[in-house]
Amino acid sequence: MSAAPSLPRPRILLVYDDLVGAGMGGVGIRANELARVLRAHGEVTLAAAESRGELDGIPVVEFNPHDPRALGPHLERADVVVARPQWPLAMRMMRRSGARLIFDLYDPDAFATIEHYEERSARRRRLMAAFCVDRLSQALRIGHHFICASERQLDFYLGVMLAEGLISPASYDRDGSFRSVIEVVPFGVPSDPPTPSGDPAIRNRFTGIGANDEIVLWNGGIWDWLDAPTAIRGGAALAKRRPRVKLVFMGGSSGRLHRAESEARGLASALGVLNRVVFFNSGWVPYERRADWLLEASCAVSTHRAHIETRLAFRTRLLDCFWAGLPVVCTGGDELSGRIERDALGVTVPEVDPDAVAAGLEAVLERGKGAYAEGLRLAAEEYTWPAVAEPLVRFVTSSSQAPRLGNERHDRGALRSALYSIARRGLNAVGLSNWPRA
Repeated sequence: MSAAPSLPRPRILLVYDDLVGAGMGGVGIRANELARVLRAHGEVTLAAAESRGELDGIPVVEFNPHDPRALGPHLERADVVVARPQWPLAMRMMRRSGARLIFDLYDPDAFATIEHYEERSARRRRLMAAFCVDRLSQALRIGHHFICASERQLDFYLGVMLAEGLISPASYDRDGSFRSVIEVVPFGVPSDPPTPSGDPAIRNRFTGIGANDEIVLWNGGIWDWLDAPTAIRGGAALAKRRPRVKLVFMGGSSGRLHRAESEARGLASALGVLNRVVFFNSGWVPYERRADWLLEASCAVSTHRAHIETRLAFRTRLLDCFWAGLPVVCTGGDELSGRIERDALGVTVPEVDPDAVAAGLEAVLERGKGAYAEGLRLAAEEYTWPAVAEPLVRFVTSSSQAPRLGNERHDRGALRSALYSIARRGLNAVGLSNWPRA
């Protein structure tokens, strides 16, 4: 009996509007790691807003999110597209491509956008938030499958689908769980354990940190929706009774979000702990060098304020702490803090409570990293990229796909998207692809 013919490997295009390569943040990291997983199952190309350096042999093409004509040839040959919801011109190209569309909804952009534009005019803030909702709505209407980062996010997106009229009796009868349509693909960690380069990155970077000091690491950026001031006050309070404690901020912020970092530095200076107890890294640690920082620390800290973004957030940098065996003190309320509390991977604290942060850090430092090592190792094993990406691989390689949930013409944001598209094409035609900057 002859063997069944093998199916051709699908041509997979990932479309992520962020930087990939040296200096990439969360979106770029996710795009990079998903591309690595998917190349075992198909021919992968990654389209990014900006690229720097090689990505393990994965072809990378650049595109302008507001002038996405460079995507055209790659969409024409793609069998599957995995993308974040894009601006209308790119969404129209994807819809017309005929490819299977899988939208990555791991980052609920609308809430972060409301935070981003807090100091802009009310009109611009409303408009940019509305565009985020429009992109999500259009993605839900033209996509065949969707992925998000947590069960909590899945419930949120199911609610959005219901409110948009996209869960019909027919779609419900096809699959009452809707798992054939939307699945959970969290952020992940590498399968291999972290390997230090041999150089003490933190102590080499900051001369004020000694060989015997206890390093508490804030291993992400300083953003408006986080709460760096509470971490600083907590670290300063603890240093009064535990003088070897040093709080290090591994990454800052940039562009219009620089305000949060400036305020954090100002507070540390006002408290008299800047460059004595609290230290700020002025740059961005390359993704491939983050292990040096994580392994050198004694504990990690992450604090935030309670709001909708917090409830739906998946604090991706906390996963790196699991991977590196670094216990965490963090504000409760989000998905990963629940895991930290349940499995005793550190300590969770109430929001805006510096005394609780100080007490939590002291408890973790007193126990030592070794006491948390096994629990952190087991947690990290659950979040390796090949493990978390399994539902995405299933969507990509399946011989069948879910029908689209809706009709683009019934999208409530269609008029706004159409006006944007008309204006954008005119600007692109005269060479103003990057104007105006939002």
